[in-house]
Amino acid sequence: MELQKINGHSRDDGFDGLDALAEHEEFLPHKTGVKKELHFTDFEGKTSFGMSIFNLSNAIMGSGILGLAYAMSNTGIILFLILLVFIAVLSAYSIHLLLRSAGVVGIRAYEQLGNRAFGPPGKMLAACIITVHNIGAMSSYLFIVKSELPLVIQAFLGKHENTGEWFLNGNYLIIIVSALIILPLALMKQLGMFCIPLSRFPFSLFLIFSHHVSTVIYKKFNIPCPLDDEHDNITHIADHFHEHNSTDDFCEAKMFTINPQTAYTIPILAFAFVCHPEVLPIYTELRDATKKRMQNVANISIMAMFVMYLLTALFGYLTFFGAVESELLHTYSRVDPLDVLVLCVRLAVLVAVTLTVPVVLFPIRRALLQILFPDKPFHWARHIAIAFCLIFLVNLLVIFVPSIRDIFGLIGATSAPSLIFILPGIFYVRIVPEDQEPMKSRPKIQAACFAALGFIFMIMSLSFIITDWVTGESRSGGGH
Repeated sequence: MELQKINGHSRDDGFDGLDALAEHEEFLPHKTGVKKELHFTDFEGKTSFGMSIFNLSNAIMGSGILGLAYAMSNTGIILFLILLVFIAVLSAYSIHLLLRSAGVVGIRAYEQLGNRAFGPPGKMLAACIITVHNIGAMSSYLFIVKSELPLVIQAFLGKHENTGEWFLNGNYLIIIVSALIILPLALMKQLGMFCIPLSRFPFSLFLIFSHHVSTVIYKKFNIPCPLDDEHDNITHIADHFHEHNSTDDFCEAKMFTINPQTAYTIPILAFAFVCHPEVLPIYTELRDATKKRMQNVANISIMAMFVMYLLTALFGYLTFFGAVESELLHTYSRVDPLDVLVLCVRLAVLVAVTLTVPVVLFPIRRALLQILFPDKPFHWARHIAIAFCLIFLVNLLVIFVPSIRDIFGLIGATSAPSLIFILPGIFYVRIVPEDQEPMKSRPKIQAACFAALGFIFMIMSLSFIITDWVTGESRSGGGH
């Protein structure tokens, strides 16, 4: 179906101008006998502005928040703040490009923008990238289970250290959790069968990580540096920070620093800000939806997450300084494994991430079915096989990957820049008609440069991370 131009609106009107005609004419007039595609104006959004902000903030918030203090420890406060502002601003601009592209063609799904821009290959590319990113999210959630569940069991048993029993082994525990909880939920035919109880867990995940932020701030004023366990600190410093000659230096905040692990900072930040596949569905459900209104939703959500991320990173770093691990929550086990407040946060995070995994698995399976079996009807064998293979694959990744930092780094250097930088930029260049935006116009040149920046960021990050892996000079990521 070819895009038909609607006259009488300037190029800056975007979706707003088209939306004004919704009551008088179809958004995209369709040919007789051809099934009409679904567009924004086919839906009357009922979600309020405030709830849309919450939904998008919830889409942004995830396990990436646990790696931010580690990122700050490898950049220093000033450099981290600069990079955090940089990623937040570019994320907002990226959403602007998505909304502008969606407003021109009236499409409400990220993959469909790929289809409009490049045909079926574009749709498949977008679906594959989203799938890879979701697998990375699943892996990070299960890594949290691997890291935190042994500490919870250890605390309930009153043990101050891991004594090596099988039920304190994170690798065994994620297999048990996957087999007894995640797989049975993932085998259900439809997400709606358990969406009433489980749809609240992404909501709970947001609130739990919000509580995590307050706990990090509170603990900053209750944990000394160096830690009371002097041996633990000396061992950690000796292993990873030979350049420090005293614990006084070790407990000083660095404003600016660069080391081999600095390469993980931008990928961790990019991973923490990915929400772009959810932007268009939230746009669709927004009451009185206009591009400007949705952009305001995005800007406020990103600003809220910016503040939460900054507070978590800053107070987490100022608590442990260079000893902070790549999974912040795990670092508190070095202070007091039996701390009740931290134990409550651990329990809440574990329940939330465990029950979020099958929710994330459903769209991955749906995307794989569309890619591999596009014209096949539902079949239980395929349904079960894909769920089992996905869970098996993610378990292998989590068992053999030594640190959650590697998951954040790899996904943050591949799928994250694709979803934030590359695809929105090239979608904009391809989708917005030349009679509205010539190829040499400033907006399209900016979009092209934005996509190019994503490629540069991807190549540089992957190069530094692979070099770090090969040289074997990484400090321990903790959490395993």
